[in-house]
Amino acid sequence: MFDYDAELIRYNVRLQAAADIGPDDRVLDIGCGAGQTSRQAARSAHAGSVVGVDVSQEMVDHARRLAADEGVGNVVFQHTDAQTHPFEPQRFTVAISRFGTMFFADPMAAFTNIGSALRPGARLVQVVWQSADRQPWVTAIREGVAADRPLPPQLLGGPFALADPAVIDGVLTEAGFTDVEIADVREPIQYGPDAVTAHEALIDLGMIEFLAPDLDEAATVRARDGLLTVLEAHDTGQGVWFDSACWLVTARRAV
Repeated sequence: MFDYDAELIRYNVRLQAAADIGPDDRVLDIGCGAGQTSRQAARSAHAGSVVGVDVSQEMVDHARRLAADEGVGNVVFQHTDAQTHPFEPQRFTVAISRFGTMFFADPMAAFTNIGSALRPGARLVQVVWQSADRQPWVTAIREGVAADRPLPPQLLGGPFALADPAVIDGVLTEAGFTDVEIADVREPIQYGPDAVTAHEALIDLGMIEFLAPDLDEAATVRARDGLLTVLEAHDTGQGVWFDSACWLVTARRAV
């Protein structure tokens, strides 16, 4: 399993600071993955509670095991889609998401549904990727694996679907949020403790197929070699790090 928590550790710090979760908060974590953000929120909301939701059953099962191992008792995890899940109306005082909101099939419906689960005035705090052309990790890795191929369409959507601040502002406003603020945040991301481990992880993750789909067998072999070369160039001796850029988005459910 790719270690997203290690990759996104710097953004996790930014998200938690912006969320400023209090002891009595009731928190919804959207796209919680393995639950790192949920468990940290639960420790801050020690007199409150946290619900983490994710569309991956594997991630939810892993999140439950980690919470049990760490003795975090005020968090529960649900295998569900935040876009359509029938949340209890006005249950939560804070909603957070660490790169978990970009894949909604219908962002308007999703944020409207999330808003209905928030109390009036409740905060929504999320981080989403800026566009692919603003991502040094995309530029560097593509140069290594497929510099001569056209950009695949997934670099215009998928994880970058909320890359346009005007789109974010428009969707949240129409979904019933106010006080939308979008801040430019740039932090390095880590793909592994060393180049070889990072190479294995990114191959398993499907990074080559994501950045350069439809390669033939010979081109795939060259792309794998090129990927390793790029990772070696970014191996600091304390992890393989690439610069990246996101938007830190905060908003409130309308009162």
